[in-house]
Amino acid sequence: MRVIFHGAAGEVTGSCHEVHAAGLRLLLDCGLIQGSRADEARNRDDFGFDVAAIDAVVLSHAHIDHCGRLPLLVKRGFRGPIWTQRATADLLKVMLEDSAKLAMADAERAERRLKEGRGSRDDEDEREPLYTLDDVARTLKHVRALDYDAPTVIAPGLTLTLRDAGHILGSASVELVERTTAGNGTDPSDAVTRGDASRGGVLVFSGDLGPKGTPILRDPAPVPRADLVLLESTYGGRLHREREATVAELGRVFRDAWESRGCVVIPAFAVGRTQELLYAFAQHADDWGLHRWRVFLDSPMAAKVLGVYERHVGLFDDEARRVWAGNPHPLRLPNLHLAESTEDSMAINRIESGAIIIAGSGMANGGRVRHHLRHRLPFERNHVLFVGYQAAGTLGRRLVDGAAYVRILGHEVPVHAQRHTVGGLSAHADQAGLLDWYAQIDGAPPVVLVHGEDDAREPMARELRRRFDADVELARPGDERDVGA
Repeated sequence: MRVIFHGAAGEVTGSCHEVHAAGLRLLLDCGLIQGSRADEARNRDDFGFDVAAIDAVVLSHAHIDHCGRLPLLVKRGFRGPIWTQRATADLLKVMLEDSAKLAMADAERAERRLKEGRGSRDDEDEREPLYTLDDVARTLKHVRALDYDAPTVIAPGLTLTLRDAGHILGSASVELVERTTAGNGTDPSDAVTRGDASRGGVLVFSGDLGPKGTPILRDPAPVPRADLVLLESTYGGRLHREREATVAELGRVFRDAWESRGCVVIPAFAVGRTQELLYAFAQHADDWGLHRWRVFLDSPMAAKVLGVYERHVGLFDDEARRVWAGNPHPLRLPNLHLAESTEDSMAINRIESGAIIIAGSGMANGGRVRHHLRHRLPFERNHVLFVGYQAAGTLGRRLVDGAAYVRILGHEVPVHAQRHTVGGLSAHADQAGLLDWYAQIDGAPPVVLVHGEDDAREPMARELRRRFDADVELARPGDERDVGA
């Protein structure tokens, strides 16, 4: 068994790792690269492998930086199955259709600029969408849904098991067990159940791991053993604030915003972060004085995602299931308004004060949140609240880093609004959480750190070596590693 690293090897987005096992070539994830315009232009590049030779994809979860290039993979010749958790299969349709619509809208804008004589070389490249809704429809036909903790033989001698990663609904850590022979004619999945994998390799891919105690979701499930671990390291260099401190900080932000007679804009991922925010709003409505605000969810995709959550209540933690059975529904606040149409979204910007606006995208690199930021950033009375990771090169990262001016939709926008970064709501485990998850794997197996920038991976590597004497590498694009070597 061998792994070749293509994406999220030294950066956070574009997750994609190639696995050779049991005579097959698989991909772990096939994600969109996000960041600057130059970064996102790389999505059009060759994948770095023969697409037609890939036999299957195993998808860890439905965030776009893990699934967003799947339609392009199909467009370029992939014909195999896409194995993923059942809730992820439901979310995938929502995520990819939204991504295609954004790509088609960007292509229309590029074409318009070129016709008006305002185009650039980038517009020439972008006048053709990365993929279309038809490409998404073809992609969804390849999806094969699995349950957690159900070993599945996906090829002779190769067994796949998905375990709850606690990151978003349906997120999974991936275990691939290769056996050269099943032994005594038994099914390889039986060997996995017995823990008998000594004749082959065991590759574990963490996917994106969530922190313990995340509302709604269960804690990340342990993995019993591995010969090699591909471990995410998004926050490998830091510890999150305690959730109680975060709750108090959010209360102060909403109080200050109300007193300044402004509005609050919250860029939020449509899957995971939006639902957690609304759940927190329901829990702390009285403490935060939310009854006096109008709360807008300006994300048609997030509204669809609410329906997926409602279909998969069985994946919630015990507390969330109890809350879900109560009334009112925690994700249907009485002062929550869903902005379905473009006109609904535009109308929000006529409100001068008293509005909390949750809108995608989470890194402010696309979607409706850009319009709200363009409208609100010039005024000091307004507040922008960042509640998730902001990748290098994104609009969100530039705002977090203190930019005085930003370019949004072709306009230079001065930034006078107050900016707040709240880390305690992260959907990613911090260094302590990552170490705790790894510690439950028997024997301190070798680790390759992925899905992290070097300022996060390097301290994570030091801690793994110090605490476990682990063999640790930092993946780079094009690197190869044998499992068990």
